Amino acid sequence: MKTKAAVLTKQKAPLEIWELEIPELKAGQVLVKVAYSGLCHSQLNEINGVKGEDKFIPHTLGHEGSGTIEAIGPEVTKVKPGDHVVLSWIKGKGADVPSCRYGNVNSGAISTFMTHAVISENRVIPIPDAMPLKEAALLGCAIPTGAGVVKNEMELQAGESFAVFGSGGIGLSALLAAKGAKADPIIAIDVNETKLNQAISCGATHVINATKQDPVAAILEITKGSGVDYVFESAGKREAMEKAFCSLKAPGGLCVLAGNLPKGEHISIDPFELIRGKRIVGTWGGKSNIDKDVAYYVDLYLNNAIDLSGLITHEVPLAQINDLVIELQSGAVGRGLICCENRC
Repeated sequence: MKTKAAVLTKQKAPLEIWELEIPELKAGQVLVKVAYSGLCHSQLNEINGVKGEDKFIPHTLGHEGSGTIEAIGPEVTKVKPGDHVVLSWIKGKGADVPSCRYGNVNSGAISTFMTHAVISENRVIPIPDAMPLKEAALLGCAIPTGAGVVKNEMELQAGESFAVFGSGGIGLSALLAAKGAKADPIIAIDVNETKLNQAISCGATHVINATKQDPVAAILEITKGSGVDYVFESAGKREAMEKAFCSLKAPGGLCVLAGNLPKGEHISIDPFELIRGKRIVGTWGGKSNIDKDVAYYVDLYLNNAIDLSGLITHEVPLAQINDLVIELQSGAVGRGLICCENRC
């Protein structure tokens, strides 16, 4: 049996669509017919080589998606053929099989830019058939990270102030969670007007275009000089990280960083602000318990308590994945999906 896959063969070059032979399943692995895959900046960083030399080329990509279990390897108990699943880079229950090879092509525990993918048992989460596979794809990374930070790390409460720097898929997910928590105000900062308009639809009460206003000054004006209780940085830019920290309330304000900087790039903060009581931390997937949290978000969606469709701005078939990469690079994408079954 064969699969079509988008393969990274060279850094800073377009992905190539290859037909690969699917290997025999090992203990703890499953074969998934991939329906949708999300594209986020982590893959953009891999393609552009921002973390340095990639020693695993050629390799497959993708760490967020949805699909249907086609087959299971020995010792798999978490899922069975026919189950609908969310695919996530965040480790959950089940066997952890860290790598796979399709002939001479490397693959990790999860890859989703493929029509069929061999995935480790602990990277699949079963969901009810009532959950649409398109929206389910967002539960693999965007929602667990963005909404997870708000839910699990900030524990945002009604009436507390919140700001997000970067209104891509993860930032928009955080806005949905902040809206659900009844935070006030909810402030979105970006450099793209289209994404700021989308931020309003996801719950922002105020938006700031950082190309037209200094975001720190604007946030201080909105909060009457106090700064925000919580700020989330998902833009992956040094200046955004620094300004996010500066916009905090002192004492007690918390800044959570989710963005990644290129290898060797650093941020600069005034240590006196730490003494004043501001806090800054990073996040690893929003501290999500992926099996438990996916079920939580599915329940919210099925009960009309959260609208995930508003996060999706672009959909392309697998053959056009490089077009979506270019769009994401330009800053025009909220969350882009690759339709691996040509559902677009």
